Amino acid sequence: MNTISLNAYAKINLGLDVVRKREDNYHEVRMVMQTIRLYDKVIIEPIEKNEICIETNLSFLPTNENNLVYKAAELIKEKHNIKTGLSITLEKHIPVAAGLAGGSSDCAATLVGLNRLFKLNLSKQTLMEYGVTLGADVPYCIMRGTALSEGIGEILTPLPPVPDCYILIAKPSIHVSTKFVYENLKLNQLKKHPDIDGMVLAIHEKNLHKIAERMENVLETVTIPEYPVIGTLKDIMLNCNAINALMSGSGPTVFGLFEKKEDADRAYQQCREADPSNMVFLTTFFNK
Repeated sequence: MNTISLNAYAKINLGLDVVRKREDNYHEVRMVMQTIRLYDKVIIEPIEKNEICIETNLSFLPTNENNLVYKAAELIKEKHNIKTGLSITLEKHIPVAAGLAGGSSDCAATLVGLNRLFKLNLSKQTLMEYGVTLGADVPYCIMRGTALSEGIGEILTPLPPVPDCYILIAKPSIHVSTKFVYENLKLNQLKKHPDIDGMVLAIHEKNLHKIAERMENVLETVTIPEYPVIGTLKDIMLNCNAINALMSGSGPTVFGLFEKKEDADRAYQQCREADPSNMVFLTTFFNK
């Protein structure tokens, strides 16, 4: 049985709206999700002893059942009565707890990899159904590309690829609690909501500027007052001729879309100079 190696790609939210808070305390959202060429590597190798062993290059990450990769492996083994053990190496490059779905993407890659390794012949839809039991972003990370995400994130509609451009990713050296952001989001006080339908139309029209004009994230109403560095990074990108800049997910990562590489390079340098501990990447969209 061969070793399987997969890329687990990060995502950004080109638009994020929160529609309502449900009685079960989950928030219903409407988001436009986009995969980018920033990725972790997940390497899966069968072993004789019936156990799940995870190794990672980040010492602070759990390697037990508190890791989504472990949970994904456990789920596949239990559902398909697999007695073979697994050694999984997780090589992290996507910033952790950054609004980029790194953990969800690692989980998705594990599900896909085990399907191949054990020749289970599970459909993408079945893998996505498994994934939603592990995390709301996991089904999207299996689908990848450009998509409209609704419900709690599990209702997905594929969209045409967004036109190519340069994407600058800047993750400041702060931690933002997703729980804190959603608990402090005052939906009844929002003066406007993102034009998600307009963005979807602009994507179908393949109009990058119309897409960028509609980039908005309601969670910034919580994060920017609490963590001004997020606004600072957005300003740096906009001042360097980004078409637009936005926080991804619940933060704290900020991304900017650029037509010219020299503008993106200049913004890269300024984001690093603003705080050398910022994690900064220059990348592009990933579409199938």
